[in-house]
Amino acid sequence: MSGAKSYEKGIDRRMFLGYAAATGLSSEVLGKDVCGNESGESGQITEEIVAGAEKLAGLDYTDKERKLMLKGLSENLESFQNLRAIDFDNSVAPALVFDPVLPGMEFSSKPVAVRRSSRAARQVPSDLEQVAFWPVTDISQLIEGRKVSVTELTKMYLQRLKRYDKELKCVVTLTEELALKQAARADKEIMAGRYRGSLHGIPWGAKDLLAAEGYKTTWGAMPYKNQLLDYNATVVQRLEEAGAILIAKLTLGALAWGDVWFGGQTKNPWNTEWGSSGSSAGPAAATAAGLVVFSIGSETSGSIVSPCTVCGVTGLRPTFGRVSRHGALALNWSMDKIGPICRSAEDCALVFDAIYGPDGKDGTLVDLPFNWDAKSGIRKLKVGYLKTAFEKDRDDKEWKENDLAALDVLSGLGLNMIPIELPDYPIGSMSFILEAEVAAAFSELTLSNHDDELVRQVKDAWPNVFRQSRLIPAVEYIQANRLRTLVMQAMRELMSEIDVYVAPSLEGDNLLLTNLTGHPQVVAPNGFNKDRRPTSISFVGRLFSEANVLAVAKAYQDAAGFHLQYPELLK
Repeated sequence: MSGAKSYEKGIDRRMFLGYAAATGLSSEVLGKDVCGNESGESGQITEEIVAGAEKLAGLDYTDKERKLMLKGLSENLESFQNLRAIDFDNSVAPALVFDPVLPGMEFSSKPVAVRRSSRAARQVPSDLEQVAFWPVTDISQLIEGRKVSVTELTKMYLQRLKRYDKELKCVVTLTEELALKQAARADKEIMAGRYRGSLHGIPWGAKDLLAAEGYKTTWGAMPYKNQLLDYNATVVQRLEEAGAILIAKLTLGALAWGDVWFGGQTKNPWNTEWGSSGSSAGPAAATAAGLVVFSIGSETSGSIVSPCTVCGVTGLRPTFGRVSRHGALALNWSMDKIGPICRSAEDCALVFDAIYGPDGKDGTLVDLPFNWDAKSGIRKLKVGYLKTAFEKDRDDKEWKENDLAALDVLSGLGLNMIPIELPDYPIGSMSFILEAEVAAAFSELTLSNHDDELVRQVKDAWPNVFRQSRLIPAVEYIQANRLRTLVMQAMRELMSEIDVYVAPSLEGDNLLLTNLTGHPQVVAPNGFNKDRRPTSISFVGRLFSEANVLAVAKAYQDAAGFHLQYPELLK
């Protein structure tokens, strides 16, 4: 006997209500079930409910098969309700852990001391604010040479934050009291001859999904506006140990999506009529505007690459398992990554060197060295480029021209650019891996209806995604992760032929694919379009090869110089 054919093609309300009944979702989330009962009451699961629910998963069972399922579905429903009675803190990760390292992969474990580039020392300007856009590499020389006090520098950046945040809306909380305390300590240490390294005395800002003791950690979202995680995230702790000065907690789109938070939209310093993209909206905008020397962002699927692109700054999305996420918002356990947003690739290297490595708290971390040598050169590296992605027509012609010009610059450096293509799999069909994990991370927000408090309530916003993601079948989530393994295997084969490849930052499947496989990526400015919007180019490397990716990005920046430009509005 064939399955019932009484349901129309496509998805209708009855299908949603059937699924709601079968999974025990509340009536306030998906309405009344098809039995007319309020979900949460003990309504009986019927064959009609199953028939409606199965359509959402693209299935077609027979009447006999549906009848046989009823007892098991009722038992599952009881299990679901028992799970929902447990109070899961956001920090609790699932027992299943993603590992980007496939069997047989080997990596060098020999550490080499980090070596900075040689730079001529710059003079301290009469107006200290003129150093606002200087990189770590230059400002650190002033501090090490005792040509400027850390307290002076910190106060200058705090003043800029107060002045420009009124328009940019990139600050959630100024950490002024802490910053001045840290600055005074840094001055005392440096005067006593105890210089901790390149980040000692450097003012920085943290994306407000990182816990900082004594300050709220709001995640940019109204339901967590007053949340106090009274300890330091590992990244915050490590930067404090490096002597860096935390001067602000910076905005992120609510729960790490977009640039809209409970205080409004974070604006772009190149043109305040534009947003700064997301979710690392505040870190990118504040760095671009010269309000911090560097910042820390995070990425699950573009949250460093996209805001760095539109704000014209440089960002490093490290290999999955490189930087501890302890004390950070858990959005997606198998894709979240934390990395620096800076003025240059070398700055990213110096910040990354301070924050990477195991901490005994994040179980995904791999203990491998980061051997940065700014003087090593890149001609020994095999560098590829995504041929089809560069050649295809685009709506933004200037961006394509800028990308092609970047290839010319790299070729001019003596590199033999090797044409490559990404693995031919339906990459977009795995995107619901992200959505399923996020829906689990914020299950209580959905079931309690506190998701109604989030500012954005549209189709492409978390409240809607949380709800619809609860309808993703567990089997399909597993199947998508099996496809993920195939893509990882294909990427291992591809990357065995090259060390680094160049890609358009926001075109095609590359961004989602490499976030799913865990490969490191550096995004760097490569010009502007006709509207004077910044554009960018990206560099992707082998797993745990951040040093090579940053080296190629640095060579490009040294030749092209776009990273030295900053917004006219904020000069």
